[in-house]
Amino acid sequence: MKAWERVEEGKRQGRGKRKGRDRMEVDEVVCLPRLPRVAVCGGTHGNELSGVYLVREMLKEEKKVMEKEEGEPLSVLIVLSNPRAMQQCRRYTDTDLNRCFTHAKLNGPIPDDAPYEIIRSRELNAMLGPKGNPEAVDLVCDLHNTTANMGLCFIAYSDCDWICLHIFRYLQASTNSSHSLKNLKLRGTCHFQKQMPDVPMRYIHFDISNKESYSLDSVGKHGFAMEIGPQPHGVVRSNIYTTMEVGVQHMLDWVRIFNSGTIFEGGCVDVFTLIKHIDFPRDSETRNITAAIHPQVQDRDFCLLHPEDPLFQTFSGETLRYKGDEPLYPFFINECAYYEKGIALSLARKRCVTIPAIRVQTEQQQQANEQEFASEEEE
Repeated sequence: MKAWERVEEGKRQGRGKRKGRDRMEVDEVVCLPRLPRVAVCGGTHGNELSGVYLVREMLKEEKKVMEKEEGEPLSVLIVLSNPRAMQQCRRYTDTDLNRCFTHAKLNGPIPDDAPYEIIRSRELNAMLGPKGNPEAVDLVCDLHNTTANMGLCFIAYSDCDWICLHIFRYLQASTNSSHSLKNLKLRGTCHFQKQMPDVPMRYIHFDISNKESYSLDSVGKHGFAMEIGPQPHGVVRSNIYTTMEVGVQHMLDWVRIFNSGTIFEGGCVDVFTLIKHIDFPRDSETRNITAAIHPQVQDRDFCLLHPEDPLFQTFSGETLRYKGDEPLYPFFINECAYYEKGIALSLARKRCVTIPAIRVQTEQQQQANEQEFASEEEE
């Protein structure tokens, strides 16, 4: 069994027994490995400035944070992912770094004239991975901004990674909405040091295998992108920065609480699974766009789009309607960075995913897992 296959199998262990597609047994507590190493990455896209400035601040405070750790310390790797693009305040210099982490791109030959981001992806894989290897960091949180009106989103490649789903649920519960706190039950003591701003939060699922997953967060055993908007690229807005800062604080708090042995009760999370992308209407000869997002759709990310609803408005004023077969949820509506990728918006299907109660493995359980990995290596 190859390394990336072992990680996929490891993620499947302890997820609970499915009843149909979206239901499972949650009576028993699922025990998962400790998360001793976490990476927080910013600047993967050099003009998404909330993550750039937050990681810079975290690097200033890194020593103080480690000095304050109580009990078994949590190792937090703080990474500025794309220094060249950050220096130029551009998304990338040669090619999109956040599309360079597939198994093929990380392991194929590198030509002498390889793009900078291809070389940088190998460096990050060596630092945080290797991808699909038991030595990879336990959790990667990669920080991003979007020009779309999406609030705070987790974007992950799994809809049954209990670690990522529980972290997301924890952030939801720490908003200013009092009803959210009632929906989160912990068997142990937990105090929110600072409430999350009351922003909408969604969990987005890209149904792609670990081997084909292409973004930086896929290098870790667990990982997600924290995507927050709206914010123009090349700009930092204080409210968006604060949302990201508090979100990262709560993510790290959750890991510490989990590692301490607290049991997190199960529950449900709404998951938006990507179904397809839609491009702008284009001239058949010039390939120039001929319409913009319709005013009734603009800034209405995650508002249900029904067949025959207005979708685009041509530059001559004509309304073009959505011709899909089912209602779906649009997101990344009119994202600035996706014009070059031929994406006007993405569409998702929403469903409720039941997640089990979880807690950290005991030392005996962890040793048994390590012995199992060692046996597989010998085979």
